Amino acid sequence: MVSLFHQKKCNLLDLDVQDCERFVMSLGYKPFHGRNLFKWIHKHGVQDFSQMTDLSKALREKLAQVAEIRIPPIVQEQPAPDGTKKWVLGLWDGQRVETVFIPDGRRTTVCLSTQVGCALNCSFCATARQGFNRNLTVGEIVAQVWHAQRRIGKPPSNLVLMGMGEPLANFENVVKALGILQDDLAYMVSKFRLTLSTSGIVPAIYQLRTRSDVSLAVSLHAPNDALRNTLVPINRKYPLRELIPACRAYIAGDKRRRITWEYVMIRGVNDRIQHAKELIRLLEGTPSKVNLIPFNPFPGSPFSPTPEAEIEAFRKRLLAAGFFATVRKTRGEEIAAACGQLVGRVQDRTRRSQFGVSL
Repeated sequence: MVSLFHQKKCNLLDLDVQDCERFVMSLGYKPFHGRNLFKWIHKHGVQDFSQMTDLSKALREKLAQVAEIRIPPIVQEQPAPDGTKKWVLGLWDGQRVETVFIPDGRRTTVCLSTQVGCALNCSFCATARQGFNRNLTVGEIVAQVWHAQRRIGKPPSNLVLMGMGEPLANFENVVKALGILQDDLAYMVSKFRLTLSTSGIVPAIYQLRTRSDVSLAVSLHAPNDALRNTLVPINRKYPLRELIPACRAYIAGDKRRRITWEYVMIRGVNDRIQHAKELIRLLEGTPSKVNLIPFNPFPGSPFSPTPEAEIEAFRKRLLAAGFFATVRKTRGEEIAAACGQLVGRVQDRTRRSQFGVSL
């Protein structure tokens, strides 16, 4: 962290509370000043050091010289008739990512992006079509919640890392951002209201269990390896025989926890009753919630959504087998903010993967 602290201008949005303590100590001040600084940034949303009135004038002046609170601006807001809003953030290098705000009565959910694009190339996802450029920094992830809190006047009740990118492919930045989002001096998001969604990077699931404490959702979408290999190519590297035990290990020892399995319903591909039977066998013995997601079409996709009646028949088969199964209500489809529709702007369109999967 020393090199970070002595850059020309340290972006304080990238620092957790311990980093802030160390940062002010490197300037000759006490750790509690760092905690106050952290609270001003996140709980109060203050960017101007001169307004941080419980810090000494000398410290505020020093901070203005060596640090900044660099928050990517919202360059576009798109509202949908149902109250959903899509915020497009403009990043320092010209990239753009998208964040979705979903109100539902007293519940307010914000869907966060963790990468510019995505390298995993899931065949039913619009984000995958644009390729991958880079990971988001800690500050760029947290900034999405910083903006949301300012826009809605309070911290969101629920956060889901289900936007652009694979969170576990940006592991260190995501874990640090999760710590900030859960911190009592920042956004105070409960581990039961903070969900990370992964396509199934097995080693990172085991590692996440030791580094963070959040709810886990898995983009499953198929009940067997042959089909999942085509829909979710990371399955070629980490097949179901490895993924399922990793998920069971993640919730082991906590009877309140279960894995949420996300299952996009694609007409004629993965939505037959036979697929439901296979899914039941696959998940037997795993505390589970199955979230059936109607496929959201996007330009150029070869797929179409499963009819509602067939989704309901699929759900009833899961219910009869004792599983908790729901159908996700499509929100924000009119503004391309629904599941699988986020595209942002990726200037360098590549298909890079650090996991050795041919995408």
